[in-house]
Amino acid sequence: MIEPRILAGLAVLALLTISPGADMALVAKITLERGRRAALVATLGICSGLLVHATASALGLSVILATSADAFTIVKLAGAVYLAYLGVRSLRNSFRPHPAPDAALRRRAATPFFQGLLNNVLNPKVAIFYLTFLPQFIDPAGNVLGQSLLFALAHAAMGIAWLAAYAYVLARLSAFFAQHGVRAWLERVTGAVLVALGLRLAFERR
Repeated sequence: MIEPRILAGLAVLALLTISPGADMALVAKITLERGRRAALVATLGICSGLLVHATASALGLSVILATSADAFTIVKLAGAVYLAYLGVRSLRNSFRPHPAPDAALRRRAATPFFQGLLNNVLNPKVAIFYLTFLPQFIDPAGNVLGQSLLFALAHAAMGIAWLAAYAYVLARLSAFFAQHGVRAWLERVTGAVLVALGLRLAFERR
């Protein structure tokens, strides 16, 4: 039987997974620009970032972000600039025609993975969440790193399922809206959301 503290931890992770934020905005951007497969690759990058945060939290590295104003600010600004960069790219691409994927685009297939990874790793709020959240559900007498990674793997599994379903629905809607000239506007809204999230993160306080 699963312990109550583990069930409680999984429940909180489930709520965190479906909460709108930078990850969902990025998946929307990539789905609209490059399709559902690229969005799934980005999702794997996002979920890989969770393992990075879990490891850093277990090893105590995230304490630096939680206690050092300078370290928090550096990571925060890096994440904000990256979100704004992705948003501006989405806005710029929305004014261009959408040709069929070519060889050059296929060679860039790995790019969504690193976009997802950086989007997650450069979010100090996720690092601090893992630092303050995980210890409540981890047995300090056991293998802390192992337990942290198990929670991160569970979180990643939830994230893959949720974001994959989200990308699927969005891809179907995108195909429909493309026939009615709405797709470009969806990309512009997504780009604006990413820029807004970047600005919000830049002014975020711990």
